[in-house]
Amino acid sequence: MLDEKRIVVTGGTGSLGKVLVRRLLSGELGKPEKIVVFSRDEAKQHSMRLEYQHKTAATDEVIYHNFQQILQFQIGDVRNIHSVSSVLRDADVVFNAAALKQVPACEYFPYEAVMTNIAGPENIVRAIRENRLPVETVVGVSTDKACKPVNVMGMTKALQERVFLTANMACPDTRFICVRYGNVLASRGSVIPLFHDQIAAGGPVTITDDKMTRFLLSLDKAVDTIFAALREAKCGETYIPRVPSARVIDVASALIGDRDIETRITGIRPGEKLHEILVSEEEANRTIERGAYYVIRSILPEVRDSEDISPALTTEYSSASDLMTAEQCLDLLKSHNLMVEDKVEYEGELLR
Repeated sequence: MLDEKRIVVTGGTGSLGKVLVRRLLSGELGKPEKIVVFSRDEAKQHSMRLEYQHKTAATDEVIYHNFQQILQFQIGDVRNIHSVSSVLRDADVVFNAAALKQVPACEYFPYEAVMTNIAGPENIVRAIRENRLPVETVVGVSTDKACKPVNVMGMTKALQERVFLTANMACPDTRFICVRYGNVLASRGSVIPLFHDQIAAGGPVTITDDKMTRFLLSLDKAVDTIFAALREAKCGETYIPRVPSARVIDVASALIGDRDIETRITGIRPGEKLHEILVSEEEANRTIERGAYYVIRSILPEVRDSEDISPALTTEYSSASDLMTAEQCLDLLKSHNLMVEDKVEYEGELLR
């Protein structure tokens, strides 16, 4: 499917981007002609370049033969239309993983989130439209916080979805699709590395509310969702993985185990939900099942096909709907080697 394709991964040095690049290089969808990691952090790019060339220190051939490799690196920012137009000029497939995703940071600097999470996607659409670029597919990566959003990060990601899905009308030769998923188990900044750090420090482990629930999935499951959408999605569709959810307090208890560590309830933080939602009530009416995924059809009748459907859901798809037991939560964490005694790596950093 991706044989001889030219691929761009924006935000390719982040948690998801790195796993996505690894999977693309594995050849499971075919051997691309080139994969370009497009981001603005030169240090992360350099570290990633060394990692893929199995080197511990830079030499001339590492730096100066960048554009002779299948995996290439390009400094740039999705906020800048000129950078975006340059990197997309011969792209076939674009994965947009660039984002400001930390909820508090987006609350304090909302316009920065607007620029990256909304203007960035619009620049991708604009570059394709104004330069008539022959991009075949653009995949927008979204989050459960975009569904009925209560914080700036979710609001901006919700608009990212709309920017991309509406672009199917402005750029009819390009397929724009999205994926939306919940908490990633091994991404830096999420709850599990926080709990690991708190346990390593002897506690307390802080829980905002003992009733709080979250969807949980691995980075590889997130990439599975992206690949499923790439293979199967029609214009304007959003792919949702059907994944387990758990009470956050059960996650903490599983990680603490028999250790004598206090669990402290601190209260829900600003911009935080008790339960996350992957499909809203409104979206449920146009959601179908396709394999292991829920698929939300476009809100725009001009984009979605006219096929009559039987909705797969009758109500919203919430993290409170079908919770794992405490034992199942423990088994999930063990299956992904995420217990405190494991050597857990987050974005290239070993926790211990």
